[in-house]
Amino acid sequence: MKSRIVFSALAGLLLAGLTFLFAPSSPAGAHGNITGPASRNYGCFERWGSKFQDPAMATQDPMCWQAWQANPSAMWNWNGLFRENVGGNHQGAIPDGQLCSGGRTENGRYNAMDALGDWKATNVGTSFNVKLFDGARHGADYIRVYVSKPGFNPVTQALKWSDLDEVSEIGNTPAAQWTQRADGVEIDVPVSAPGRSGRALVYTIWQASHLDQSYYFCSDVNFGGTTTPPTTPPTTPPTTPPTTPPTTPPTTPPTTTPPVSGACSATYSTSSQWSGGFQGEVKVTAGSAALKSWTVNLAYGSAPSVQQSWSSTVTASGTSLVAKNVAYNGAVPAGGSASFGFIASGTASAPTVTCTATT
Repeated sequence: MKSRIVFSALAGLLLAGLTFLFAPSSPAGAHGNITGPASRNYGCFERWGSKFQDPAMATQDPMCWQAWQANPSAMWNWNGLFRENVGGNHQGAIPDGQLCSGGRTENGRYNAMDALGDWKATNVGTSFNVKLFDGARHGADYIRVYVSKPGFNPVTQALKWSDLDEVSEIGNTPAAQWTQRADGVEIDVPVSAPGRSGRALVYTIWQASHLDQSYYFCSDVNFGGTTTPPTTPPTTPPTTPPTTPPTTPPTTPPTTTPPVSGACSATYSTSSQWSGGFQGEVKVTAGSAALKSWTVNLAYGSAPSVQQSWSSTVTASGTSLVAKNVAYNGAVPAGGSASFGFIASGTASAPTVTCTATT
C-alpha cells in the first residue's frame, strides 16, 4: 500500500510538471476571447503579435508595451483568462480593482490587464455587438455584458463591480447555435447603452458550458465614434510562444519576394535580429485556388538552428528549413494569406524561398 501511495504521488508530480511545461500551448486550440470590441490582451496580440519586439510599441501603444513586458504569455495565450469553480459568485471570487485580470488568475499571468492608463479604445455607437470567439466550441450557459457607469474614467480609475451596469445577457446557447467557422464558433451579443458618450469599459463574463469555467474580458471603448465594422477572424496564437530575446535597435531586414507561381508563393523577412540570433517571418499567399495545406522551404547556405516557431511546424532538412502549416492555418482561400514565424540562432540572412501546396 505504501509503495502504491508513493507511486501515485510521483505520478501526480510528473503530471503537474508536464502541465506546466505544455500549458502555454494548450489554449491555442481551445477557449476563446472577445474579438470585438477587442479585449485588452486580444487587441495587444492582434496589433503586435508579429512584431512584439518593436520598440515603437513603447510610444505608439504604451499600455500594450507594459503588458508585453510584464508577461508575454498573457498575449500569446490571449484566451486563457478564466477561473474555475466560481459557482456563479463572480463578485466573491474577483476583488474590486482586479476585474480585468480575472482576480489575478493563472498565478498573476494577466495582472497587467488591470493597469491604469490610456489603453487603445474601439469607437462604438450606443448600439453595437460584442463578438465572442470560441475555439473549442464549448458554447455558453450564459454571457453577460456590462458597461461602466457614466462618469467612470478607465484611464485613471480602477474598475470596481459597483462601476458596472449590466446591459445585455443571453442564456444557455449550445455551440451548435453559434456561427460556425473552420477554427471554432463565434456569437454576437447585441448591446444597447443609450445616452453614453466618451471613454468606457465593456466587461464580459462568459460562463462556458463544458465545465464550471468563467471567462472575464475588459474591452476599452469610446462612445460617440463611428461604429466599428465587424471584427475580422481572430488570429490564432502560436502553438509555442516565443521567448523574448535581447532587443537591439532594429536593422533593415533582408527580404526575398519570389514571383507568384503555382499553387502558392511565400515571402520572407527578418523582423528583428540581435547578437547571436534573429526572428524570421514568412507570409504564404494562395494563388487562384484555395489551399488545403502548404509547405514552405527556406534554403540557406547553412541552415540556422531554430529555437522557437509559431503558426507552423519547422524542421531542418540539410541546409534548408521546412515549415508546414498547423491545423488552424492550412486552409487558405484563393488570393488569401497565412503567416508564421520563428526564432533562430546565428546571423540573419535571406534564404531562397519556395512554396508548395495541396489545393
